[in-house]
Amino acid sequence: MAKKAVATLQKGAGKGHAKVIKMVKSEKTGAYIFEEEIITNDEVQAYFKK
Repeated sequence: MAKKAVATLQKGAGKGHAKVIKMVKSEKTGAYIFEEEIITNDEVQAYFKK
């Protein structure tokens, strides 16, 4: 399923977007969770700084 999402981002208007995955530690359990988003290429650096 992930391959299909990445393949659709590489065609047409999708080239201006990126799928980003960020690892975040849960305050409740202490375990790490992964947050996935599809954002524009201009916002990638700002996404990882927050």
